[in-house]
Amino acid sequence: MLSTLLIALREGLEASLIVGILIAYLVRAGRREALPAIWGGVAVAALLALGFGALLSYTSAQLSLRGEELFAGVTSILAVALVTWMVFWMKRSARGIALQLHGKVDSALGMGSVALALVAFLSVGREGLETSLFLYANFKAVSYNTAPLLGLILGLCSAIALGVLIFKRSIKLNIAKFFRVTGVALIVVAGGVLIHGVGEFQSRGDIGGANSTIWKFGGDHSVFITILDGTFGISNVMTWLQITVYLIYLTITLAGFLRVLPASAPTASTLTTSSPKSE
Repeated sequence: MLSTLLIALREGLEASLIVGILIAYLVRAGRREALPAIWGGVAVAALLALGFGALLSYTSAQLSLRGEELFAGVTSILAVALVTWMVFWMKRSARGIALQLHGKVDSALGMGSVALALVAFLSVGREGLETSLFLYANFKAVSYNTAPLLGLILGLCSAIALGVLIFKRSIKLNIAKFFRVTGVALIVVAGGVLIHGVGEFQSRGDIGGANSTIWKFGGDHSVFITILDGTFGISNVMTWLQITVYLIYLTITLAGFLRVLPASAPTASTLTTSSPKSE
């Protein structure tokens, strides 16, 4: 539940902030009549993300055991690559997001409602697709009970609530610190998804070392194993290759992510929205 809650909270808040920036800009510009187009684009993007997640689950269910292992392994590796790129991109590009979105809205205003809806769709749709892929991979990496689904619901609801409160200036949230902390946590979760993908390829025999285990302890349903598996992706059976890949990924990725950017480089501290009250 914890890992899916974190993914949904982080990704959901990013999408909420993007929507908030779009809405606040239109309100400040006195173009409230254009808001339905923005909400329409957001709704379509949300439906696309849900459909993509359903497609992944359906495709996996239709495959043979070996095919399902290959599909799970490939989607796990792809999800880790996308999430890793995303946390680094957010760290470096957050300052320019608002200006980029404002420019796109300015261009779309003269082209009609469809163009505005497209701006909202493209801005939010990418976040939705990335979230669906990462959540699917994480669901496959952790237990199959209802806890991950509960974490998903709580995370999305919390992200929406935070986004609304930030937009209305009801709360003040240090966006830079939030994305830094959640970025580290997401990298740790991604490491667990990565070694799950490695395990799938080992089970298929595509990668050797499946029988070379570093440990084998506890039971599948023990509290300790559940916490390790659900939070860090570390199961009761780990191969030497899995733990090696895990440590290398975390060491390199965390070192790069935690490196202090030069003063002239963009940071996430300016990723904010302005509410109508401030005008």
